[in-house]
Amino acid sequence: MYVNPVDAATYGSEYALEANKELGKDEFLKLLVTQLQYQDPFNPMKNEDFIAQLAQFNSLEQMINLNSTLEKQANWQLLAYASSLIGRNVTASDDGGKELSGIVSKVELEEGEIKLTVGDKKVGLGNVLSVGSG
Repeated sequence: MYVNPVDAATYGSEYALEANKELGKDEFLKLLVTQLQYQDPFNPMKNEDFIAQLAQFNSLEQMINLNSTLEKQANWQLLAYASSLIGRNVTASDDGGKELSGIVSKVELEEGEIKLTVGDKKVGLGNVLSVGSG
């Protein structure tokens, strides 16, 4: 499961664990179909109940789509911010925790993570410690 780095940084690992417990639209639809298959033919689901469940499914799908759109927008904003760092002096920590400073020459998206090229090293946007003027 993809966890947005901003959400993970803001809410911590508890957010990632909580996200896995949510019922998705596929699970909801499977549950509804199973419920219909095994309902008592002499006491079927009321139309109102069925319509209410379909409305819940529709709401769930719309919320998932909205969440996806907001996540994409947040990623584009992060990419735009990272691009604004090109030509600026930054201090960042590399994967080993060692601090390095230099001018950002390039920004790229690698495997869903924004990477800055500082000097001859690549560092994640989240590893930037400070930003100076050029």
